[in-house]
Amino acid sequence: MLTRTDSAQGRRRVMTPTPVAARAENAGIAVIRANRLDDETGAAIAALDVDLGVIVAYGGLVPKSALSIPRLGWINLHFSLLPHWRGAAPVQRAIMGGDTVSGATVFQLVEKLDAGDVFATMTEPIGAQQTAGALLQQLSISGAALLSRVVDSLAEGTAHAEPQSGEVTLAPKLLLEDGRIDWSQHAQVVHNQIRGVTPEPGASTSVDGKRLKVIEAAIARDTPSLAPGHISFVGKKVFVGTATEPIELLRVHPEGRNAMDAAAWWRGLNSESEVVAS
Repeated sequence: MLTRTDSAQGRRRVMTPTPVAARAENAGIAVIRANRLDDETGAAIAALDVDLGVIVAYGGLVPKSALSIPRLGWINLHFSLLPHWRGAAPVQRAIMGGDTVSGATVFQLVEKLDAGDVFATMTEPIGAQQTAGALLQQLSISGAALLSRVVDSLAEGTAHAEPQSGEVTLAPKLLLEDGRIDWSQHAQVVHNQIRGVTPEPGASTSVDGKRLKVIEAAIARDTPSLAPGHISFVGKKVFVGTATEPIELLRVHPEGRNAMDAAAWWRGLNSESEVVAS
């Protein structure tokens, strides 16, 4: 089993193994810890005389020198319908891009990013309120079953892969700035962004000079329009204006405080002047 090295977690920065490492060790499976497949790691894998390499969310590149170590090469479970959304954040970018369908692909690993021949795909609808975290959790289960079927077919010698076809789109890793909300956009664009960056890196805005993380929100379809970024508290609900319909804030995380319902946050502002998010 190959996985990334232990990392410091929590406020006390306790060195913690990856969930894969912890599960493997509990099952008595030997674990190779490495953040990159260098010559030393490649030699350790070669010593195992493996038939197949299987990658799921490893986050490191497999160099050309390592691609031929397993007898059948490497296969990768990728959470998109390749060649759509090649890269590190396919689910997040799909939601941010307004896609209504996502899925998973199992493909042969090659030098070029996410470009190998495809063994199998599956689709999953994206819910109107679904966040990237929720969709990834869903795909981790259905995608695992897809991957298992491909591994079985490779073992049986019945697997067949087809070249990718269609438009190539890229899904680069998300940065903190990708979560910064631009309230001058259409409500659907804003809502897609909030869902796509939840839980990481998180959607945020600035109110009274302090960062406000938006955890959950919805498009307010039947609410009077507001100027972009202007906040209104009506009927015990918090609304923020966009270029079209307002966005209702449902749950937020104010700077220096715990996460809370948006109405509770608003009541704690004690502001008598106009409040604007930026």
